[in-house]
Amino acid sequence: MLKKKKLIVAFSIIPLYLIVKLLARYPEFIETYYSKGLYPITSKMLRYTFGWIPFSIGDLLYTVAGIYAIRWLILNRKRIRKDTKNWVLDILSVISIAYLGFHLFWGMNYYRLPIHKTLDLGYKYTTEELVKATEHLINISNTTHLKISSDDSLKVEMPYSKKELLKMTSDGYTSLAKTYPYLAHSPQSTKLSLYSIPLTYMGFSGYLNPFTNEAHIDGIMPLYQFPTTASHEQAHQLGYAAENETNFIGCLAAIHHDDIYFQYSGYVFALRYCLNEVYRRDKDIYKNLIEKVNKGILKNYQESYDFWNSYENPLEPVFKIIYGNFLKANNQDKGIESYSYVVALLVNYFKTT
Repeated sequence: MLKKKKLIVAFSIIPLYLIVKLLARYPEFIETYYSKGLYPITSKMLRYTFGWIPFSIGDLLYTVAGIYAIRWLILNRKRIRKDTKNWVLDILSVISIAYLGFHLFWGMNYYRLPIHKTLDLGYKYTTEELVKATEHLINISNTTHLKISSDDSLKVEMPYSKKELLKMTSDGYTSLAKTYPYLAHSPQSTKLSLYSIPLTYMGFSGYLNPFTNEAHIDGIMPLYQFPTTASHEQAHQLGYAAENETNFIGCLAAIHHDDIYFQYSGYVFALRYCLNEVYRRDKDIYKNLIEKVNKGILKNYQESYDFWNSYENPLEPVFKIIYGNFLKANNQDKGIESYSYVVALLVNYFKTT
């Protein structure tokens, strides 16, 4: 009887996979009944359950699971040859349960309607529109920078601690929700990752645990990046899976924040993406635009570049490839390159404001 149950659980991954791929063809259904139906209920339950705990339960669970998996593989290594069938069934059973849990608590959000449709934004733009949006962002970034530093050559230093920044992040969503009510964020469950150092070596600034709905932030990256990174991860908590969309939503949450340091982080974040796209399209225009940016802003960019460059290693591209393939397997055809598509959303948003 037990063997029969194990067989059913192990091979349930096949119908589960087919169901997911079938539902993926109906983004309106996913949007209505999962992303705005079931998911908000389960995600809030998880955040209420784990959000008040000051450290990451998800990271601890990953640690325990990793240790248990290694121990199990060592203890059962001889079964690979002597009891191959049941060894494979044990592995498949775990994969099937994890696959179900991932899609039940988070993964179906990859197949919801794209945000440019729900916000009624365009998704195409010309180089002229890009340049105009970039010039607007340069002006507002420079103005915000000078309000903080009073000297255009000084980089911005955050006056808050890491924990204070994380605690303040949801306030941006409170302001943003006045325009977009469905972007209200509560309760809070944003934490510093227990694995910040390995996360940095992997080249990532944050992640969401789909099983506990805790948002995790790299605790050693430059502080001026904290507001947009934390806002990005909170956008994941709201059920937005695509990286370009969470970059966009996180940027909006930061610039709608009442605190000027959050606004600065959001504006220079958007500006960096637009400048990079201008450089890709026309290097001469880029050269003219970059000269208009306050030197202090460029120093913040350099601070970020130096930090991430200091952690570069031969394995980082491997992790990026793995994550890129994961994104492609979950309805993001461009993989990790989909991050750059935030520019389309930014240009069209600032074109209408």
